[in-house]
Amino acid sequence: MNITRPFGDTLALIGNTPIVRLAGPSEAAGCDIYGKCEFANPGSSVKDRAALWIIRDAEARGELRPGGTVVEGTAGNTGIGVALVANAKGYKTIIVMPDNQSKEKMDTLRALGAELVLVPPTKFADAGHFVHTSRRLAEETPGAVWANQFDNIANRRAHIEGTAPEIWEQLGGRVDGFTCAAGTGGTIAGVGLGLKAFDENIRIALTDPHGAALYNYYAHGELRAEGSSVAEGIGQGRVTANLEGAPIDTQYRISDEEGLVWVERLLKEEGLCLGLSSGINVAGAVALGRELVAEGRPNPQVATILCDTGFRYLSTLYNADWLAAKGLPVFDWLARSNASAETVSA
Repeated sequence: MNITRPFGDTLALIGNTPIVRLAGPSEAAGCDIYGKCEFANPGSSVKDRAALWIIRDAEARGELRPGGTVVEGTAGNTGIGVALVANAKGYKTIIVMPDNQSKEKMDTLRALGAELVLVPPTKFADAGHFVHTSRRLAEETPGAVWANQFDNIANRRAHIEGTAPEIWEQLGGRVDGFTCAAGTGGTIAGVGLGLKAFDENIRIALTDPHGAALYNYYAHGELRAEGSSVAEGIGQGRVTANLEGAPIDTQYRISDEEGLVWVERLLKEEGLCLGLSSGINVAGAVALGRELVAEGRPNPQVATILCDTGFRYLSTLYNADWLAAKGLPVFDWLARSNASAETVSA
């Protein structure tokens, strides 16, 4: 990316994100761990990429015409990306979202001018699931297209054509491993396919949160979930179209507690305020790095995705009462802040 010249339009700001060596994770793994800074996208998440590719694909196929509407079901970040891209292109946006996602995401979507429809969280088999609700709204709205991020492979093409070549170039054509979690599956499948086109020996690892079914699917051939997670936007119970043919070589199951360790350390030690999905990804990258080191790979380099900004979770992940209510460890500075506030009020 040449940042010494002006971009031709604002959509050119999506992608070409920086990549950074993470000191703490690198020390823990015994090799270099790199984080792709997807929070640097205009919508502050990796989902801007999928939003742009999906909308361009709908335009190319003649389905999305001037003045049209884009409808999507999302945990929040894809909706934010869709709303921004749609605004830049003159489209309207309707976003369907489970009502248990962070308040910050809801407020952001409203601020961007999207029509926000909230539904109760439920299983995918339920007709009221946010994905099915968004599909019905798209069918009922004149001039609308359904983004369908889970099964629209324009999503993973964003990472085959964009994210993977960026990582390859940024790391000097030497990548030993890549890992991230799956929500739609677009990132892990797309980056995996893209990187293996450069070098088949790159190890692609799924990092799965508790409560998702893909760890067991890739490890044992059975879609079976165990436990639960409060991480937003990751964790999948089915093989989406984006995941079909994904080159997954190995897999890890990472708990929220393990992810929170890296959320805390990356903020306190390296000045990065991230969401829980990023912490879970980093925990997976450390596991993959250790595995490659143990196998004797010389100075392996592992990349992962820093999905979004922690500022999107101030009412949840960075809220002492919320963490305590979920039975999760409270960051020490939040505990001290709460104690100080209680002392003053007393």
